Amino acid sequence: MPDLIFLSADCCCSSKAVTSSAGSCSPEGAELPRVAITSAERHHVHVFTRTSRMPGRLSGQRSRTSLSLAGLMTCLAALLVSTGVIYLYVDSLQGAAEQAGYPQTACRPGHFKISSMKSCAAWLQCAQVRADVRQLKLIGQGAVKKVYLAEWSGHKVALCRLASQDYLEDFLHGLSMLQALQDTAVVQLVGFCAEDHTFVTEYHPHGSLLNLEGVFAQEQFRFHDTWQIRLRLALDYVSILHFLHNSPAGRRVMCDSNSLEKTLSQFLLTSDFRLVVNDLDALPRVEVGGGLLVKCGHHELTGDFVAPEQLWPFRNTGKTFSDELMPGYDEKTDIWKVPDVTRFIMGAVRGGDLVHFHLFQVHDECKREDPKLRPSALDVLRVYRSVYSTMVRDALKSRDAL
Repeated sequence: MPDLIFLSADCCCSSKAVTSSAGSCSPEGAELPRVAITSAERHHVHVFTRTSRMPGRLSGQRSRTSLSLAGLMTCLAALLVSTGVIYLYVDSLQGAAEQAGYPQTACRPGHFKISSMKSCAAWLQCAQVRADVRQLKLIGQGAVKKVYLAEWSGHKVALCRLASQDYLEDFLHGLSMLQALQDTAVVQLVGFCAEDHTFVTEYHPHGSLLNLEGVFAQEQFRFHDTWQIRLRLALDYVSILHFLHNSPAGRRVMCDSNSLEKTLSQFLLTSDFRLVVNDLDALPRVEVGGGLLVKCGHHELTGDFVAPEQLWPFRNTGKTFSDELMPGYDEKTDIWKVPDVTRFIMGAVRGGDLVHFHLFQVHDECKREDPKLRPSALDVLRVYRSVYSTMVRDALKSRDAL
């Protein structure tokens, strides 16, 4: 005979009524008979009561699963957004590296557009320079010209005046070069008055490339002090050399570059951390095929910064320097100086050692004694672009691996 158990029938009734032994529900408070069931029947009762609780449990599990999926989707969305930002940033850097240096200026010849100007305007002439340009304060002075901070039509500009009549020829040469070489690699000419020995250019508050470390030391600009920005500046420098060596006004040599400091002072640092060449007073033309070479000045040059061919060839014999006997040279003197200028630009920034490693071979070629064996500015520029693009891609891969 199977084992008997006694089960209270109220397990199957509501709180207001209970089930009698006959199967009907009795009023609340009525005495209930005890029902005897077998062990087999006990199993069916247990299954029934457990199954009756499952909908609630399944609902809780579905709720927890939905919360987990929502959290997962949030994490995936955040990852996709951050990856997109990184790709856009790197793409912008690659875009800068892939440029030939600078795009052509947006204004047609004889026009300019500075600061917040919405359209180009014609170069200011004498009457406008005299009447509308207000001189404020002296901000720089050299042998050839004085430079003043000035204001024109609500815009800050640089007003340049001849410093000495002894250098009138150099001053007018610089003005003619500014007119002939207007490009985004060159500071914008705003206007001029040749008879007053005056011209006006775009104003760049960071000043010359000499100020680079001082600018990056300022709190608001420390974010820009990266190997990417510094290498891009070096790219700009080499791009400018390439432009000058293949300019609309012929092949030009930067003669105001007899020391590192003098060379750096020829370039202005823009507000968006690019370079433009500014001082074009000593920019003679060379024609290698036509036998037209240059000499930077009429005095003996010394030091390690200038190219070997710029040194007096008889300096070790005791023979006195003679400008007439001094041989001429070409634009490869600019190439000799590239490694020194780039070393200054890169400074001690994190990642700079890797940049120097990648540029070691081309810099070694730039320092060849024989100028004919040195690369052209375009050759150097191609290497710089390649190094920039490679390092940006490697940086992206490293971030993706994190």
